[in-house]
Amino acid sequence: MPLQTSIHDIKTLILSFHPAIAIDTVEEERVDKLIGAVATELGLPLWEWTVTQGLTRLPDGQPNRATAGALEVLAHIRTLRVEAIFVLKDFARHLEDPSVCRAFRDLSQQFANTHSALVVTGAGHEFPRDADHHVVHYEVALPSKEELRKVVSSVLSSLRERARPLIDLSPADFDRLLDALAGMTGNQARQAVASVVIEDGRLTADDVTALQERKAAEISRDGLLEYFPAEDSPYELGGFERLREWLVRARLGFSEQARELNLDPPRGILLVGVQGCGKSLAAKCIAREWTMPLLKLDAGRLYDKYIGESEKNLRRAIELAESMSPCVLWIDEIEKGFAQAGEQDAGVSQRIFATLLTWLQEKKKPVFLIATANDVFRLPPELLRKGRFDEIFFVDLPAPDERESIFAIHLRQRKQDPARFELARLVDASEGFSGAEIEQAVISGLYRALHDQTDLHTPLILEELASTVPLSRSRREDLERLRATAGERFVPVR
Repeated sequence: MPLQTSIHDIKTLILSFHPAIAIDTVEEERVDKLIGAVATELGLPLWEWTVTQGLTRLPDGQPNRATAGALEVLAHIRTLRVEAIFVLKDFARHLEDPSVCRAFRDLSQQFANTHSALVVTGAGHEFPRDADHHVVHYEVALPSKEELRKVVSSVLSSLRERARPLIDLSPADFDRLLDALAGMTGNQARQAVASVVIEDGRLTADDVTALQERKAAEISRDGLLEYFPAEDSPYELGGFERLREWLVRARLGFSEQARELNLDPPRGILLVGVQGCGKSLAAKCIAREWTMPLLKLDAGRLYDKYIGESEKNLRRAIELAESMSPCVLWIDEIEKGFAQAGEQDAGVSQRIFATLLTWLQEKKKPVFLIATANDVFRLPPELLRKGRFDEIFFVDLPAPDERESIFAIHLRQRKQDPARFELARLVDASEGFSGAEIEQAVISGLYRALHDQTDLHTPLILEELASTVPLSRSRREDLERLRATAGERFVPVR
């Protein structure tokens, strides 16, 4: 979002008599510039308060240390007979005091018919319910591409005062560099660029990769998304021929030819089916074959005890994913995070589900969503209607030829030569087994071989298969119900 848009939004709030505005951000310097620009355009005086300095008239007033207390500053502001903007930094925590909260509410009511406004800034602040009624929350978007361009220019100008770094970037490379910085705060972008320049005294196209890796580390640190670099995926997928054919065509949606035809990139796919049959593995393999970074969203981490924070977490996760685009966003077991009973959680799951649906319908950035689900009967019907996903695939138990491939894959991954094993016998014995159950049989057989101090051989794996009750038998009724439903509505992956 351009800075001018944020200025316009804040001006509109003040001119429409909103007495208190809360801005939750770690980018204090950026917010200071934003509110300063708003005050200038509205012609309103600007005051700033901190608990260490008290109230100060900007730009060059002297701090009034007698107003350093939260209650004292509110009382002092009430005596001022002038319309103005008052920036109160880290003030929300002081509202836990009932006296301060009451004074804040009284002042907000006094400002309700004026163009004066209290702007409360800080990171992760929470308002008591009775105070929150007077507050409108405004979310400052991450820096736009133009703002990031200015950040890079300022860093290079600063470094030139001490050294002369070599800048070797074509216009296209510079655009790629800005894309790599997208999703970072202004400070993060400033530090990242300075770091790669200082390291070797150069800023070249090679540094774009380093900046992307740094951003990925920041994304993982945020806790909402887990990052898997495309080149770090060692996974192999057996079978899934129809899905593979579909993906070959869908990949063209990210091409220059598709853009020339005004074709939007594909939205994504939903994989439903039997547990342990390769849905999660497919997500990892797709990202690798498309040479795109993979971001995994843990839906459980979205939920927060404070009102509105869960939806905000999802918007933040989406914003981070879009900053990494083109990429693959993977939501595993989507029914557990987005299909809970709304009444039991005060409607939170319904609201974040609505946020997800809106993004799926309207998204423009090349983020390919892969959602997986084991229990299709818990999925809301809105998620399954045409247009949400490009396609919905059903993953059934592996066929005989696929089981042979799965055995070979897991044997090779554990340094075993598949040619030494009677794969035909293993395939026959594993009828009704999922890919995960086949893998576990190979692993258990290897542990037995290590214990017995012998090589792994076919009879050991057969023993492990014989001692396993597969899901297809222990939950036969559920599987038959799933097949009956999916066979009529979804596309088989094979």
